[in-house]
Amino acid sequence: MSILAKNQILEKVASGEIVVNPPLDQFQLQAHAIDLRLGYTFMIPKQWHVTTKGREAFSLDHLANPKDSNHFDIVELEKGQTFQLLPGEHILASTLETITWPDNLMSVLYPRSSTNRRGISIDLTGIVDAGYSGQLVIPIKNNTTSQIITLYPGERFCQITFEELTEASGKPDGTYHQKDVIDGFMVKDNKLEELDFITRGDISQLKEKFSIDPKTE
Repeated sequence: MSILAKNQILEKVASGEIVVNPPLDQFQLQAHAIDLRLGYTFMIPKQWHVTTKGREAFSLDHLANPKDSNHFDIVELEKGQTFQLLPGEHILASTLETITWPDNLMSVLYPRSSTNRRGISIDLTGIVDAGYSGQLVIPIKNNTTSQIITLYPGERFCQITFEELTEASGKPDGTYHQKDVIDGFMVKDNKLEELDFITRGDISQLKEKFSIDPKTE
């Protein structure tokens, strides 16, 4: 695999292989990456909820309730509004951009060094699959113990690189399309059977049922 340089990214944007909406501006292009801007959607983990027993702290079990988004408060900011990130607080946010790329490219989302210097950490989120289309989720944490950090929708916040695969993944464009960033955070139906095996501890049965034959894949 090889990482696309600036001119290669521009060529693929011009040809429509990479689609960015809203379109890129001059500030976003880097030598071998694109700076992404912070979006307007923020997901804040809840600390408690009211049940039949009364006020209870959230005890999260992502395998028992894989499609439950109720443990987040969703904040949608409007033009001109900001988001104050509290000391030690961990949230999820969206990118401003919706990005689509073909099945012969994969990408990796990285923090910008200028963002980290403010006391914020953006986790390296790992590989974003080939053929992806949608906004991206940014995990954000305020690492300070006493400072409130103001986040501005529209500021350049993280960056994405594109790597060209030696062969196409075989998945059509849009396979990983998300309606919006909140839907994209939820576990898809086709993963629920896997999670069912894991919660029962039947890993050997999972491996047996979903085994791969490299000769036929």
